[in-house]
Formats: sequence, structure tokens, C-alpha cells
Amino acid sequence: MLYVFGIMLLLISLIEWMAFRLVKRRWSQKKWWSTVSPFWIILTLSLWICFSLSIYNYEDWTVRLPGVVGFLSMAFFVNFFPKLILAIFQIIDDFRYSFQFAAKKITKSDKTIPRATFLNYIGAGFAGVAFSGLLYGVVQGKYDYRVENIKVKLNNLPQAFKGLRIVQISDAHLGSFVGQPKQVLAALQSINDLKPDLILFTGDLVNSSSSEAESWIAAFAKLEAPLGKFSIMGNHDYAEYGEFAPGESEKDVQRLHEIHAEMGFHLMLDEHIKLERDDSHIVLAGVENWSKRSFGQKGDLDKALQGSDSENHTTILMSHDPTHFEECVMQGKAPVDLTLSGHTHGMQVGINIEFLGINYSPANLLYKRWGGLYREGSQLLYVNRGFGVLAFRGRIGMPPEITLLELT
Repeated sequence: MLYVFGIMLLLISLIEWMAFRLVKRRWSQKKWWSTVSPFWIILTLSLWICFSLSIYNYEDWTVRLPGVVGFLSMAFFVNFFPKLILAIFQIIDDFRYSFQFAAKKITKSDKTIPRATFLNYIGAGFAGVAFSGLLYGVVQGKYDYRVENIKVKLNNLPQAFKGLRIVQISDAHLGSFVGQPKQVLAALQSINDLKPDLILFTGDLVNSSSSEAESWIAAFAKLEAPLGKFSIMGNHDYAEYGEFAPGESEKDVQRLHEIHAEMGFHLMLDEHIKLERDDSHIVLAGVENWSKRSFGQKGDLDKALQGSDSENHTTILMSHDPTHFEECVMQGKAPVDLTLSGHTHGMQVGINIEFLGINYSPANLLYKRWGGLYREGSQLLYVNRGFGVLAFRGRIGMPPEITLLELT
């Protein structure tokens, strides 16, 4: 938290300085500048100190002084965002000066580019890059399926289950596809090519209605795994995002349960099963959707694990929302070795450069654990980036994922 806060402080301080420099350059010769500049500095520092203190202990302040926090937030952002705009133009102008300086050195010419022309070039360049990225994300990015090969070391895993191959897919959101794109069908076929022992689907089969999944039953039914196919519900699977006549939403949820079965999946509703190999077994549990955010808390982990003897056997939990792991599993809150989640989609936008170790998404602003493998003591969480798309019908730098987990 302090690390993030420090970076934010540095960036905002830089923006404040650049805005101040731009205004000073333009108006420092005016008579009123000597009066305004100290006021600017004092106001900025005062707002920064008060707002920072309120954010640092936000939960306490919002309970004791909600009006004060609200006023400080408003005052800070009203004071800051105009400066952000000034800083952007200052950066562009600095870039123009740097560009012209380099051009003069290379061409040995004193000819300069007018500011308006330069800004037009820069604007067109940024617009072109943004348009190209969005176009790629919608046309191709959402079909750029990646298989993530993850080796997972679990303590006390029975020898019979070492090397177990689990394919996890999540967040299909079948209502977001028009028809049945050949790329999606090919991705489903590639799951069988991975020769999984077990296939797990961690929620959000649809966007809002079971009807979105009807035409996909045959394609999902072709998936094969000798130890079985298991699934859970996500927040979009409860007919809470569409318009239904009274009593119809319950029927829609029931139909979605049936579709899971017709696809060959055992839908786990706060329950567990023992997977057996030779004379050993591990526990697989699945809960209904549970979130510490505003997506409902239907799942009952205690019920799902009841009678499983999970304290003495390797246990894998399917739970759609990764915040469930944070609130109810990690730090020994529940005897679960590996939790598999989805939900975040990696916000479908991000930067992932493996050889540089860069993996960032704006989802990080909402979810501490938004994608990939996380270890908390002896407990593990894997968050899948999702198979489909929602809202924005594309993916930029955050490709759809099929996860192959190999237990060791």
C-alpha cells in the first residue's frame, strides 16, 4: 500500500510541478503573480496533506467524518484535474522542443515546425495508434487464445495424482459471440488436444440468459476428460442482469443448470466430490458465487466442505470470484490447498511482456489478485483471465486464456 501511495505521490507531484512551470512561464511577469503563486503552493500542499491523511486511513475517516472526506476529495480533484490538462500540454510542448532540437542537429536547418502543425501530427498519431489497437482487439484480439502452462506444487499431494493435468476455463460469456465463430470452436477443440485428466469451468457461462448457451451445448459436450468435467456458477449465471417476467428468472437459472448437465458438466452447488486414483483420493469442491464486492454472496464454503475431511486430504476449490479466496480461504481460514477463480477478465486490457516480466492490467486497481498464480503461505490461488468477453467486445494486451495446470 505504501509503495503504491509513494508512486502516486511522485506522479502527482510531477504533474503539479509541470503545471506550475507552464503557468509561471506564461504569467510570471504579471503584477498579480507574486500574490497568486504563494497562494497556489499553500493551497496545493494543504489539500495534498489533508487528502492523503484521509486516504491513508480511509475506512476510519469515512465512518467518523464522511462529510469531511467528501469535501476533501472534491476539492482535491477540482484543484488537480485542471493541472493535469496543463501538464499534458506541457509534456507535448516539451516533446516538440526536443523533436525540433534533434531535427536541427540532424538536418543542420533552422526551420521549425509550427506548434499547431506539430500538435496535429501528435494528435493524429495517438488517434491512429488507439484506433488500430481497438480495431485489433475487436477483430482478432478476442480470438487470440493462449494456453498457459502452469506447474503447481501442492503439499502432501498423493503420488497417484502427481502429474495430474487440469484444464481450467472461465468466463465464456457465450452471449457475447455472434453465431459460433470458427476461432472459438477451434479453441474448444484445442482443449481435447491438451489431453486433460480433468476439466474445470469456473463460472459465467452466459451474460444474462440461459438462451445464450443453447446453441453451444454440442460444442462443449465434445470436451473430454477421464476424471470428469465440473463447473460452478458465476455472478452472470443467476438471471440478474436481464429483464424477466415474474417467476421467469428462477426458470432461467434452472434451465442453465440443465444446460451444464447437457454439456457433460457436473455443476457443483456448494458441494464436493472425491476424485480417486489407485488407493488415493483428493477433494474437489465447488461453491456458488461469493464476492466481497457487489456481486452477491450466495456460496457456502462450510457446506461445500462438510464431510470432506479436507484437513487431511489435498483439496481443490472452484470459486468464481478471487475475493472469496481472500476473505474466506487464505491464512488458513479454510482447509483448501488450491483455489481456482476467474471473474476479472484481466479487464480485457493490459500489458503482458513475458521476457521483461511485465504483467499489468487496470484490473489491479480493483482486485489485488486479478490474474495468474498467487501463493499465500501453503495455499495457492489461480485466477484465469477468461475465455470470452463482456461489454467491450475485444481484448487488447490481455488475450483469452485456457489454463493447463499440472500438479506436482
